[in-house]
Amino acid sequence: MSRPKRQWSWRSAARHCEAGGRVGKSRRAFLLVLLLTVSLSARAEDFWGQRLPDQPVNFIFGYGSLINTASRSATAGHPVAAIPVRVSAAFGYIRGWDDRSPSGFTALGLRRPSPGESAMTINGVLYPAEGAAMTAFDARERGYVRLEIPHADIEPVSWEALPATGHIWVYVPEATGKKPGTDLPLPDAHFPILQSYVDVVIEGGLEYGPSFAREIIATTKDWSAYWLNDRDLARRPWVFDKQSAAVDGLLASSAPHFHDRMFQEDYTAKYLMCPAGAPPR
Repeated sequence: MSRPKRQWSWRSAARHCEAGGRVGKSRRAFLLVLLLTVSLSARAEDFWGQRLPDQPVNFIFGYGSLINTASRSATAGHPVAAIPVRVSAAFGYIRGWDDRSPSGFTALGLRRPSPGESAMTINGVLYPAEGAAMTAFDARERGYVRLEIPHADIEPVSWEALPATGHIWVYVPEATGKKPGTDLPLPDAHFPILQSYVDVVIEGGLEYGPSFAREIIATTKDWSAYWLNDRDLARRPWVFDKQSAAVDGLLASSAPHFHDRMFQEDYTAKYLMCPAGAPPR
């Protein structure tokens, strides 16, 4: 049985046109949204050349125990990244064993050259310090004065560049009533060089490679026979310090007086048990 033919009427024609109109509106709406999307994408903000906010403007040059990341971060209370750098001899100082800690040892400091000496280059690290962190480092370095290093007197020694702007500070020992870096005491029997301190410094240098650590030793003056091996389990140091052999290898090849270093009992017998008025044996 054949289906009856559909009857044409003005009403069906109107319905057809109405449906076509709805499709046309939908297409126009889609095209409008697409054009708006393309237009907004073309006008998206260009971030090229923009720097992150709150960039540091104060930096510290560390040349002793501050080279060591763990030591530095412990003072700041958070991890503190650093870059390896070198200060020029034009800055006018020498790194040496010349700062006495009240606890009874001699730490590294910077001093002015003695007559007949010349200033030296000093390698170390540069790291940012702002606000509470700067306050913490100032408190740690009591007995030192913070001086500014000109940008022209410091250079990077790796692929990492120096900050383009800001202040670069360094801590210099200051004896009472004296100019910074002058008239500073050297190690003696009661204020020896401590191996535990040396380890912190040289292991910090090893973070940047053996050559960097060796440079620390080579550009440090005032090594002394007053050198106490105070390591934990000093006769088997590798138990607590896996880098002790690497440190000793560098010291043996580069540090004056390394072979004068003594264990606690030997040091005490030689330097601290002499009769009153008698010279050390």
